[in-house]
Amino acid sequence: MILKSILKKDNLDKFEISFLLSLSDKKDIDLLYQRADEVRKKYVGDDVYLRGIIEFSNYCEQDCLYCGLRKSNDGLERYRMSLDNILLTAGNIVKSGIKTIVLQSGEDFLFSKSDITNIIKSIKEKYDVAITLSLGERSREEYFEWCEAGADRYLLKHETANPKLYSMYHQGQNLADRITHLNYLREAGFQIGSGNLVGMPHQTNDDVADDILLCKELDVDMCSISPFISSPSTPYKKKSNCSVEYVLKTMAVARIVLKNSHMPATTALATLDIEGREKGLQVGANVIMPNFTPNPYRKNYLIYPDKKCLTDDPMNCAGCLSIMVQSLGRRIGVDKGHSLKKDFISI
Repeated sequence: MILKSILKKDNLDKFEISFLLSLSDKKDIDLLYQRADEVRKKYVGDDVYLRGIIEFSNYCEQDCLYCGLRKSNDGLERYRMSLDNILLTAGNIVKSGIKTIVLQSGEDFLFSKSDITNIIKSIKEKYDVAITLSLGERSREEYFEWCEAGADRYLLKHETANPKLYSMYHQGQNLADRITHLNYLREAGFQIGSGNLVGMPHQTNDDVADDILLCKELDVDMCSISPFISSPSTPYKKKSNCSVEYVLKTMAVARIVLKNSHMPATTALATLDIEGREKGLQVGANVIMPNFTPNPYRKNYLIYPDKKCLTDDPMNCAGCLSIMVQSLGRRIGVDKGHSLKKDFISI
């Protein structure tokens, strides 16, 4: 049987990846999920790492066709959190026992190089945590300074490895530039994260296969795979959401191909399916990223609508997630959950 022979292979080519993404029979899909979980257990173990997110600004200079933060969205109430508020939220993350803080925003250049450096240093001086930045494309100089200031990781998703689709989705921007920035980040010393959106308009299985192979080529420390969810404030407002099954298949194949990259079960997946995080953890994921952005800001970080846990008290998240993780026979990781790649294992 071709499926079983592919699943036994250590390295998959584009044709084989596309074949796995096209599976439609439930028994075949279950075999894929089973294999992905085996690979996850072998290469990343049973620990599930929590990363606490602070969405500190919803301003963005970009006008991407799929994103609710796009600068053309005049109906969105914009905000920027103060340093004191960011530090207070960071403290809440630490109180919850979480060892990684994710600082996320749109491409908001009002936060200067020195502003971000100050935020990084202020958090590091107060708390023994890892810091992940997710700020979009900035300059090579900024990347080097922020890494030197103490930031550990940078998440910069490529979204699609198809150059034509990339330019379409991002209003004329260039995929090659995005890859250059990912290389800058690696050069600066960051553990790098990338990944894609699946279920996007005009996207094919071959495109998604190329996404996974690009992550392999970049040897990413984390791969984030998220479903497309249409936002009413974008040109793609009438497009269909990605199916839960397709996200899970993509995650499973990515785990088999990437082996020891960290992989989150995303909030977007949980938004599509109330059990999305649990399902993601069973097909290869080993990271969950609870949202600690305080209100009234959280409701306005609307990349897509009806975000999961929008009204929940973030201080209860760690406990709830721990119960869920234990119910799957897994455990919450107690360390900072740094990269499992050989260059970072000793950190």
